[in-house]
Parts: sequence; structure tokens; C-alpha cells
Amino acid sequence: MAKYIEMPKLADTMTEGTLVKWRVKEGDKVATGDVLAEIETDKATMEMEAFDDGIVHKLLVATGQKVLCGTPIALLLGKNEPPPADGSLPVVAAKAVAAASAGSPASSGTATAVAHATGSRAATSTSGSRVKASPLAKKMAVSQGVNLSSLRGTGPGGRIIARDVENAPAAPATGPSVPIVPPIPAGPGDTVIPLSGMRRVIAERLLSSKTHIPHFYLTIEVDAAPLMKLRAEANAAAETSGAAKLTVNDFVLKAVVTAAQKVPAVNASFAGDSIIQYASVNLSVAVAVEEGLVTPVIRDAQKKSLREISEAVKDLAGRARNKKLKPDEYVGGTITVSNLGAYGIDQFNAIINPPQALILAVGAIVKKPVVGPGDTIVVGQRVSITLSSDHRVVDGAVGANYLAELKKLLESPALMLM
Repeated sequence: MAKYIEMPKLADTMTEGTLVKWRVKEGDKVATGDVLAEIETDKATMEMEAFDDGIVHKLLVATGQKVLCGTPIALLLGKNEPPPADGSLPVVAAKAVAAASAGSPASSGTATAVAHATGSRAATSTSGSRVKASPLAKKMAVSQGVNLSSLRGTGPGGRIIARDVENAPAAPATGPSVPIVPPIPAGPGDTVIPLSGMRRVIAERLLSSKTHIPHFYLTIEVDAAPLMKLRAEANAAAETSGAAKLTVNDFVLKAVVTAAQKVPAVNASFAGDSIIQYASVNLSVAVAVEEGLVTPVIRDAQKKSLREISEAVKDLAGRARNKKLKPDEYVGGTITVSNLGAYGIDQFNAIINPPQALILAVGAIVKKPVVGPGDTIVVGQRVSITLSSDHRVVDGAVGANYLAELKKLLESPALMLM
């Protein structure tokens, strides 16, 4: 039976993808697991694999073309199978392509309609029987607040897989709409920059965060001198042994994770009628890239040493800048750290990364006059850290307790090595 290969939804924020490169040509035989193409999402460039065996009869999308998720991009035939009589796309797929060419915003409903019409998705019972789902799909469903029983599985035997959770429609926004004030029209000499997929997602998610999550902010000032002393000693030893040097941010990340274990109430998400408190600290780290910002995740960070966290963040940041992250490497975070110290920013407030309840904004270490022993004025090294939190999940006292633990760890950094 002829099968249409569709533009996959490779991330929860993805509504469209760009066909960067075909790895096959018409007439090629492919097997399940073979790489068919390279797809660029809003956050990474990833390989798309075949889910069926067959022969590539027709490539429907050209290199460089951008189409909605769920749009057929190639036609796969079985051995000795004749192509469809008219060789045309399914009606719903043609509508999806037309919508993409017209610049209409994609919706998860459009992608789902295309998939169901082509008959490529198997049904999963929602009548109260046990829901079949992969471990990753279950984990993602919890972190994103998705009800698995409401989904249709596309895996073997109707099993729900990670892609199905990513395809799940977002919960409808509530509250009054806010009118948008149009900008001054572009004039001679002005530059109009079209929104990239990443910038569009950033705009949507952060607008939703600021309008639907009740933020509150707490700031502490940390004596960074002990941290800088220990870091210098550790890096001197690393230079002798040939190991990579540790950054200030490595110590901050380790402290953030350790403090979250001591105050687990901050490692949580709001789930409508409940609060989910997570056993693992999956640490999201904000990384600036050419088109915006991505937040790759260090999973089970509470199980990693300072050195392991340092190696993980360097690896993830490097691949984020090269758009080589895998989908599961930037979803499922429970706490985010954004550090602008390297840019000379002393203090700032960050916007919560939904569905998380907490983000930490770390500033630069600065030298300033401070009160020393005997009320003397001495030169000190201080760093400002601001907590932004979801007040539905974290109260002021809880946030203050968390920052107190964080301050204690950073001012006595040897505690993180024990």
C-alpha cells in the first residue's frame, strides 16, 4: 500500500519544518530506520528516519522548502506496487500545503487532520483501559501536563510514543485578549526581518508566560570570593592533569541543583488541579544562539558531579549553537538557569520557562566596597542572583529558603564537592 511520508513534528514547539537535504532520491529502496532527510526545526537540524520499508516513488518537497507538520513530503511504494492513478496528494494534505504557502499559522489540529486522513495513525483506547505508551512518552506527558488517554498512538500496535505527546494540542489560553498596538510602518532605509521559526516560538512562549503565570521576584547578593578561590585552585590542578577548566557557571549550576534537593518544592510545575513535584532535577541551561535562545536539559543533574555537569553543559551548548540537539535534549526541564555575567550584566529578571515554576538569573561577579571585619571597608567580590517564580507553585518563604540554601553553597563551595 502506498504510504505518504509526512513532515514530522520533532518538538513540542514545532509547527513547521524546513527540508534541508534529501538523503535519498526517487527510485531508491529504503528500510525502516534508514535516514531519509535532514529537517530543520526552530531549534535544531535533525535526521528523519523511515518508519516503513519501500521504494521512494516521488519526492514532493524541494530542498529548502518549508511546510507545516503533517504535510506529505514524499510517496513510498511497496515492491511492484503501482503508483496512485492520478499521482496527486490527498485532499487534506493539499490543503495543508496551500495553508503553508499562504503563510497561515499552523495548528496542531491541522497536522492531526492530515495524519488521520491518510490513515497512518492507529487508535488507542480511551475507554478506561490501560494506555499503552513508551517510557519517554509517559515522562514527557507528566512534564507537559498531557493526558495520555486523550491521545491516539502512532507506534506499533497503537502505542503512544514521544512524537504523539509532542503533537498533543496545547491547553487553551484563558483570560481576556490583549489588543496589539501595530508598530510604525517601515520606511525608506528600514530593514524588515522576517521571524525565524525559533524567534516566533520564543515570542509565543514568553508572551504566554508573562500573561498567564503570576511571576514574583527575589534577589540575593552572594560573596563570590570563596568560590573564585576554590575555582582557581581546582583549575590549577586541572591544568597539571590536562583536564578541562571549570567555569563560574559550572559551580552555579551545581549549587542550583543541590539547593533544589534541599528545597524540593521549587522543582515543580502547576498542573491545573494539582502541583507536580519532580523527583529528578532536570536542569535547563539558557544558551544564546544566532537566532535567539535555546535551553538544553541536563537530565538527572542531581546524580552528576561538578565535573560531569561541566562536561554536559559544554557538550549541549556546543551542539545547540550548531543546531545538532536531539528533540529529547531540550524538553522536560524542571528548573532553568540564565547567566548573563559574561555580557557584563550585573543583575536582571528572567521570564519563567513554562511549564517550569522557577528560573534563576545570574549576573556578573563584580568588585565593590563591602563591610569587612571590625566594620572596615574592604574590596569584596559579589554576584547578584534573582529568582523568578510561579506564585501558584512557590510562595515567598519557600523561594527565600531556596535562595538561602543556594547562597550557603556558593559561599562555602567545598560543600558541593562532598
